[in-house]
Amino acid sequence: MSTSPAPQAAGLTPNLAGGLAYITIIPAIIFLCIEPYRRDSFVRFHCFQCLFLTVAYVILSIVLRFIPFIGWIFWELVWLLFAIIWVIAMVSAFQGKKWSVPIIGPLAEQQAARGTLI
Repeated sequence: MSTSPAPQAAGLTPNLAGGLAYITIIPAIIFLCIEPYRRDSFVRFHCFQCLFLTVAYVILSIVLRFIPFIGWIFWELVWLLFAIIWVIAMVSAFQGKKWSVPIIGPLAEQQAARGTLI
C-alpha cells in the first residue's frame, strides 16, 4: 500500500513573489493585499522596498527636471542608478535574499515587520 504525497498549496513561492514585486508597483500592491503573501515578511519586505523605491524615484525625477541643464544631466544618472538598483533587488529577491537598499531598505524592513499595510 502506497500513500500519495499531500498536495501542495497553489501559489507562488516567496522568492518568486518577492522578485515579481519589482515589476512595476502593481504586483507589489497586489501581493500586499492577498493571502498568503501579505503575511510573509520576505514578500512584504520586497513589496515595500519596491514601493519606497518608486516614490523616491518619482520625487527625485520631478525635482531634477526643474533644475535647468545640470538637473537634466543628473536625472539621466539617477535613472541609471535606480535601474541598476532595481535589477539587483529583483535578482536578489528571485534568489531568496533580502538585499537592502541603503536608506530605503531599513524603512521597508520596519514596515514589513509591522504586519499592517501602512
